[in-house]
Amino acid sequence: MFGEHRYSVRTTWTGDRGTGTSGYRDYDRAVTIEIDGKPDLLASADKPFRGDPSRWNPEDLLVSALSECHLLSYLHACVGAGVVVVAYEDDASGVMVEDGTGGGAFREVVLRPRVTVADSSMTDAAAAAHAQANAWCFIANSVNFPVRHEATILVAAPGGLSAARAGEPA
Repeated sequence: MFGEHRYSVRTTWTGDRGTGTSGYRDYDRAVTIEIDGKPDLLASADKPFRGDPSRWNPEDLLVSALSECHLLSYLHACVGAGVVVVAYEDDASGVMVEDGTGGGAFREVVLRPRVTVADSSMTDAAAAAHAQANAWCFIANSVNFPVRHEATILVAAPGGLSAARAGEPA
């Protein structure tokens, strides 16, 4: 289905300590992110930028969006390739570099999905599906930095799992 999709969010700063932004250290970076019909998300700046480390920050959300988008695109690619995925988890990480002028940018995000497939005959197709998932991922296609994949394919086996690196036989 082709089309234009719109997404709306309300972001409310909740960190006024009584003096507004009278000084850099005088306000809290607390934010509430709301989408109708969904639970509120409590957010802040990252800790180095005077934020609350117990809350989500924009950088966390970006890495999370890339990880989830790849996961969902990957599952779709696997269905088309005849790969039965029985488990998937990803330990994703990103590197952001400050530019010395108050700004910065992400240099890269690395996704490290560990995928468990139902049968060893599926490992090659499971490994190849990551490229298709990357091509389909709306979020990865929207960023201007590399999103790399270091995938591990596991095979479900009676009594446990056997591991294979992506593209290697189990």
